Amino acid sequence: MNWLDEGALYSQIAVFLREDLGRGDITTQSIVARNTRARGRFVAGESMIVAGLEAAEEVFLTLDSQQQLEAFTSDGEAVDAGKVIARTLGFADVLLAGERVALNLLQHLSGVATLTNQFVRAVEGTGASIVDTRQTTPGLRMLEKYAVLLGGGCNHRYGLDDGVVIRANHCAIAGGLTVAVKHAKENLGRVHKIEVQVSTEDEVREALANGADIIILENLSPEEVKKRVSIARQAQSQVTIQCTGDITLENVRAYAEAGVDMIAIGSLTSSARAMRITFQIQAH
Repeated sequence: MNWLDEGALYSQIAVFLREDLGRGDITTQSIVARNTRARGRFVAGESMIVAGLEAAEEVFLTLDSQQQLEAFTSDGEAVDAGKVIARTLGFADVLLAGERVALNLLQHLSGVATLTNQFVRAVEGTGASIVDTRQTTPGLRMLEKYAVLLGGGCNHRYGLDDGVVIRANHCAIAGGLTVAVKHAKENLGRVHKIEVQVSTEDEVREALANGADIIILENLSPEEVKKRVSIARQAQSQVTIQCTGDITLENVRAYAEAGVDMIAIGSLTSSARAMRITFQIQAH
């Protein structure tokens, strides 16, 4: 499954299904005869980047190991409204029981991939990369970050254990930016790159003077970012520069043209609109 951890995905899907099914689908049990066969198909209601097909298939496989999804597109592909994304054939009670969880995942993850792709296309030709953040839905981080990749974006650190990012609160507790960077370098050695959040021109110089590898410019206007990028490049030509804050599709290109390497956007995973996808079931 490429980037996805199959074992982790299976465990998460099982949790999602337990939440929805509880002690069983009493509506279906009271209406549909056992062993009734049915076919279902997922249909796109609008143009989108598809994401979550593997997760949707895992929903049905968890309910019935013989149930498989026949996909007519692939995760990461663009489709138009009316496109049949995938279909499946099996027991009606399995399709009905898995419908909502599978749809929720497909709709949400396709929304993440589609929004990411819109940002990526907005900065084409600038050299800036669109990256995600840790502003993810609890329990869905792996899937949401996978959807960002499908949309053409890049993943920033997955969790607190795989990257050093020194923010204003760290500096306040440690006794200042210089002390915080110094402690991080002393305790972690050269294994990890050190990212430091800065705002003022003086903080840019201070962070780089103390060995920061990456600086993060947060909540600044494109004009302010451009000034700090110039100062940073003069001090350390190879420094990586990231910006974040209130960045939208309308202003993202201005930030990219300010000269940053990465633009971190929390809304990719925290605020993406669910895509319109239906799951149509018929007796077979």
